[in-house]
Amino acid sequence: MGSVAEVDLTRLRVEYGDTTALAGVDLSVRDGEFFTLVGPSGCGKTTTLRCVAGFEEPTGGRVTVGGEPMAGVPPEARGVGVVFQNYALFPHMTVGENVAYGLKFADPPGGVGRDERVADLLDLVDMAGFEGRDPGTLSGGQRQRVALARALAPGPRLLLLDEPMSALDARLRERLRVQVREIQQELSITTVYVTHDQEEALAVSDRVAVMNDGRVEQVGAPRDVYDAPATRFVAEFLGDNNVLTGEVRASTAEGCTLDVRGHALRVPPCDAAVGDRLTVCVRPEDLRVGGGGENRLTVAVGSAEFLGDTTRLHCEWEGTPVTVRADRDPTGTVTVGFDPADVHVIG
Repeated sequence: MGSVAEVDLTRLRVEYGDTTALAGVDLSVRDGEFFTLVGPSGCGKTTTLRCVAGFEEPTGGRVTVGGEPMAGVPPEARGVGVVFQNYALFPHMTVGENVAYGLKFADPPGGVGRDERVADLLDLVDMAGFEGRDPGTLSGGQRQRVALARALAPGPRLLLLDEPMSALDARLRERLRVQVREIQQELSITTVYVTHDQEEALAVSDRVAVMNDGRVEQVGAPRDVYDAPATRFVAEFLGDNNVLTGEVRASTAEGCTLDVRGHALRVPPCDAAVGDRLTVCVRPEDLRVGGGGENRLTVAVGSAEFLGDTTRLHCEWEGTPVTVRADRDPTGTVTVGFDPADVHVIG
């Protein structure tokens, strides 16, 4: 096998009787990229990962790694390392033996000895000196790092991570995701990461693929997907968003005027004719309490969540829920404003 680790999925389908888990997924992961599959439970992201790993046989379509078709290639011959959600460490083996198990099907890369490879990897994941420890004596974060070292032991060309931090507390999860990203960059290893955590996906990835109901809704850099969601699902799934639908009353090269519940809202130029229905979104952080901006809404504040650096206000406007991020906690009725440039047209 070569060292190039691009991953290409072409019209990938997985069906279980009458149930379709993947409905023709097309994806390309670049060599050395940290690529994340994100979406709600049951959307198909883990099934996609299992097809790449060789644990799932697609009903249709093709998986290639480094230009090589993977049909019929067993998992141990694909040059992939996998970290599972439950880590799957062997309880009857020491930490060092668990890491060395990753060398069962391959010699250590670089011509080093097995013990040296194990020591180097434990040092890489900040677990030096733990070789003789029982996995049962480790914390969840330590077990996660041992599982990562074991997956990296044979020098795989591709690393697959299936929700490896979902069982950890929030603070530890944040710390370890930074460490995993640093290790990935240091090794320049192509990585496919699965998570349902939108914040995690945005924080660590070069690119993300947002999945829903067995399909890919959008692929792009985290900031691009966040700022310019391609569909209503992406707009509402990635972070808070306010989605509004109305009728186009005017459309020019400078912008469109949208009638939403009898209120005229100015939005960016759009490919829509007068009379068309149009859906737009505006992020809570772009709504300014006090009414600064060309568009203004008078909202009734219902409840507030203090988040430390900001407050999330749950409001209502003309019967429509509106979420606002603010630096204070107003009550009653307030005016919020935003400019057309703050609005993204979904379609």
